[in-house]
Amino acid sequence: MAKHVSLTPATQLLKSRKVAFTEHPYEYLEHGGALHSAAELGWDPFHVVKTLIMQDQDAKPLVVLMHGNRKVSTKNLARQIGAKSVEPCAPEVANRHSGYLVGGTSPFGTRRVMPVYIESSILELPQILINGGRRGYLVGLVPQVCVDLLGAKLVQCALAEVLT
Repeated sequence: MAKHVSLTPATQLLKSRKVAFTEHPYEYLEHGGALHSAAELGWDPFHVVKTLIMQDQDAKPLVVLMHGNRKVSTKNLARQIGAKSVEPCAPEVANRHSGYLVGGTSPFGTRRVMPVYIESSILELPQILINGGRRGYLVGLVPQVCVDLLGAKLVQCALAEVLT
């Protein structure tokens, strides 16, 4: 039986909306990312979704949900969302926008309301693991929750190259 992790803003939101989820704590590794968490938990990294805080040319923040073993084409993303450019936020800026530490960023229960974009192929998966609001803690849920709860808009901006 997996150990229980105390509530985070993300899990509080999921519970308040009666979203079914499973808890998946793992040994956090600095800069280990989704590939490390997938390996620790025995999951395919394609099913582990990373939460990326990015910004447009006007420094307006946005959230991108991407497969753990894919990179975001910022050029394709910018074109699809009608921005001139998109780039990752500096870690301290991402922390300020989300209210979470980088490595523990969840798209649920963020400090600021930000537009959320999800790689469309994520919605084809039966189940995903996504950060639960703390380093070393993922939650398992159906990906449609990201659309239903966050209003995530579908994009196709995954780079074909697979990260290893």
